[in-house]
This record gives sequence, structure tokens and C-alpha cells, in this order.
Amino acid sequence: MAKQDHLVLAPVDVEGLCKDGIISERHTAFKENDYFSIKKDGTFEYRIERPKFALLSHYLHLGYFKGAIFLCWDRATRNDNDDNILKKLIKQGVDIRFVQANYENTSYGTMHMEMDGMVAKSHSRITSEKVRNTTKKLRGEGVCTYRAPVGYLNTGDPRKKPFDPGRAPIVKQLFEKYASGMWSLIDLAQWANEQGLTMPAVRRKRTHEEMMGEEEITIEPVARPITFKHVHYILRNPFYIGLIIGPHKSYIQSISHEPLIDKALFADVQKVLKSKRISVRYETKLDYAYRSTVHCGYCHRVYTPYVRKGIEYYGARCAEGCQNPMHNTNKAFIEHGIDEILSQLTRTVKHASVIDDTLDTSLKILESERQKLKDEHERKYNNLLENMSYLQDNKLTLLKTGVYTPEAFIEAEAKLSAEIESLLAKQVSEASALEVLQDTKKLSELLNEVAIYYPFANNEEKQQILSKVFSELFISENRLQYKARKGLVPFELPYILTCAPSTRISELLQIHDQIKLSIRDLEHLVNLFPQ
Repeated sequence: MAKQDHLVLAPVDVEGLCKDGIISERHTAFKENDYFSIKKDGTFEYRIERPKFALLSHYLHLGYFKGAIFLCWDRATRNDNDDNILKKLIKQGVDIRFVQANYENTSYGTMHMEMDGMVAKSHSRITSEKVRNTTKKLRGEGVCTYRAPVGYLNTGDPRKKPFDPGRAPIVKQLFEKYASGMWSLIDLAQWANEQGLTMPAVRRKRTHEEMMGEEEITIEPVARPITFKHVHYILRNPFYIGLIIGPHKSYIQSISHEPLIDKALFADVQKVLKSKRISVRYETKLDYAYRSTVHCGYCHRVYTPYVRKGIEYYGARCAEGCQNPMHNTNKAFIEHGIDEILSQLTRTVKHASVIDDTLDTSLKILESERQKLKDEHERKYNNLLENMSYLQDNKLTLLKTGVYTPEAFIEAEAKLSAEIESLLAKQVSEASALEVLQDTKKLSELLNEVAIYYPFANNEEKQQILSKVFSELFISENRLQYKARKGLVPFELPYILTCAPSTRISELLQIHDQIKLSIRDLEHLVNLFPQ
């Protein structure tokens, strides 16, 4: 296409992107990351799972290249996020072309583009669904659709997983020796290595550089030696008594392989494992305020406390590939972040008027309107009751004189009943709106008391306060962030500043039960505080 349209390919080599201006991408499919973040300025952030596409989009956006050529739309975009990025680049004037399609700069061309993207994503979803359904069906029949553990051969046929003649006898002896109670896991691992037992050969995962490279790399499979962790996994795996994981995550009988050991031997091994299981626990739990409280905002791993040179630190063993740069922090960072968050949630001098004015104004307006409507509703209600009573008392007369047919009478009676129910529902709704505003103001006062006491609380009290105020505390973008419990959402500043009074009341009604629960929790905390 470049020759046909007289386009000049950029003769550049960019490490991790292209060679002589040509990009090849072999490691991604139709997938996207669930992570996203909405910032206070309204920007929306999410992660692109295709490194080369992300880098290309970045360079095109900066104007390093005039455009790019793709085979077709579904080769360029693999999900809705990629789709949006490419469309925005096109709107900004980036020259994006496709070998197998030509999208005109018209509404028809836009529709053609969207249809191609929709068809590609639909095909991906259908294929994925078929694979899942087939796997579920095979699992239900007792077919092992995953790799068999050490001691069995993976022939490529899920219905046929025979014994590994070299490894199976040694694995069986592992069960027999451990059942005697005379062997430890470490001793068994050492014995297995002496017998020549190794794990089945597997290829390691490609590094980021290898994935981004243009050349095809052959990674040879490696058979690793047995460790005590491997032995522990073997001894606990029901696969060796002829069971597999079924479609509902429960073990069922397999038709793909034969048992290596009998159930009695497996049960004996489990008893020995249980008898040797020793949990190491602190007699007195160490006094750390933020233990099991703060998580990584990307991989959700917990920050664990530790002490160095008398300073309390918190570290997270993040998952491989996690983009969180702050794997370690100290107690002061967390406490400073919590102080900032509580100042946002509570009625500070700066924002107290926003909460009070919204609630007080809404209460006054609602109470005034409610008083006016109360008399009107009473008149309507009494009138409807009189009409209903008249119909019921004079039913025979109205039917005999022909004022109503039987069908019309039933219809009139049903209409009156519906109007009465609607009027009663309105009165309940108005009472609920008044109640929820009163409860919200009460909750704001309790939250203010809790925030004032928090700096003086001990570690145990701090944990109780955080558990009742926040559903999650996490570190992201090098700062402490939070998700408030649902009942406390009305006190988040973006919510307070953006919601109109009518919208605010409607939103509060939807979470009234959670507001009541938060009031109960905070009242319990306040009662525990020293007076």
C-alpha cells in the first residue's frame, strides 16, 4: 500500500517498537486491563495492555510520525479503549490508513469504521464464549483440559494423560514414604532429586525486552529440580487419586487418567500433613495501626509493617509487572494522607458552609413545601375516600340504573384505588426525604467528632475508625487515596460541590439504609471515646 499510494516509510529503528519503520506485534490479543482512575480535574486514566500500540499512539500524538498503516481495523484496535484512542488520533489529523479498507471522511465512512470494529469485537467475544462453553462441557464429562502434574504425560490429547514411566514410580514412593511419618518435606525433596526426579520441562516467560523485540526468540524448555514446595503440592493434589477440577470448581472423577495411588494412602498422607502443620502466631499481636489496612492501588497487594532503625515502615510485595513505584513507605506518609482525607470528609471551616447550607436550605424548602402539600393531600385523600365509599355503598343502585356497566364500575373502582395508593406513596416519599436529610446532618456531626478524636486515638482505636469510615485505602500515583463507605459518600468533596440540592436529595434517598448504618457505627465509636 505504501508503494501504491507513494507513501514514504520512516527509515528508523526504535527499540521496542519498529525496525526500518515496520512494527510487528505477536504477543497481544483482544484484552484490556480493568484498572481505571477518574481524577478530580475530570480526566480519565486507564492502562493499555499493548506496549507497542501505547508507544505508537504516544509518538503519533506528539507528531513524531505523520501517520501509520494497518492491515485492517481489527488488527489496529483490540478493544474499546484502543478503538477510542485511534479515533481521537484520526480526529486530530493523524493520517491512519488501512490496507483492506478505505474509510471516507463522511458519516458513512464513520459508520463503516464502527461496524468493522464492532464485528471484530463480536467475533472475539463469540470465540471466547465457545471456548469457555467447550471447556465447561469437557470438564463436566470428566476430561482434564489442563496440564497434568508431574508423574503424568501431556500428550496433546486432553482425553489421554498416561503415566510418565520415568517419574510416576518415584512420585508414588513420595506418598508412601511420607505416609510413614518418618520423612519431612525437605528430606523427601532431597531424596527425589537423588533419584533423578525433575519437574516436567517448561519454557520460562518471555521478558519485556523479548516481547518487544522484532526477532523471533526460541526459548528451550527446562526441567527444574524438585523443591520441598513441589513435594507439598504433589502430596496435596487429588489428581493422583483420579480426580480433576470440574466445571463448578469441585473435584470429580476423571476419564482422562488413572489413579497413581489409592484413596486410603492419600488420606493417610493428608493426616500426616495436618499433624505437622504448625502455625506460628504472636502471643500478643504487634501494635501497628495500619496493619492489613493499606493496599497497592494497582495490584491490590497489602502493605505489611516492619521496623528499621526505630522507624515504622510499610512495604508491599507487588505483583510482577505492577506499575506502582512506591513499594515502601513509612507511617508518617500514611498518617499525613489520612489527615488530608479526613479533612476532606469532615466539616472543615472551608467547606462546612457547603454542607450546612445545602442541608439547611433543602430542609427549609422541603419543610415549607411539605406543609403546603400536606393540606392539599388531605383534601384530595378525603375526597377520594368519599368517592370510594359512595361507589361501594351504592353499587347495586348504580348498576341497576345503568350509570355503570359491571366493567366500567370495576374500572372506576380500580382507578380510585390507584389514586389513593399513589397519594399515600407521595406522602411517604416526602417524609423519607425529610428524614434522610436530618440523618445526613447527624452523620456529618458524628464524622466531625471522629475526625477530631482520631489524632489522639491509640492504634487499636485508629483501626476501628478506619474500618468504619473507609471501604478501602490504597496507594496510587504516589499518594494515599480512598474509597469511603457507601453511607459516607455524601461527604466527599466532588459529590458535595457538584450535586444540586434536588439531585443530592434523590441520591441520598438511594443510600439511606447505608447512612443509617454509618450513623450506628460512628455512634458506637463516639461512645467509646473518653469524655
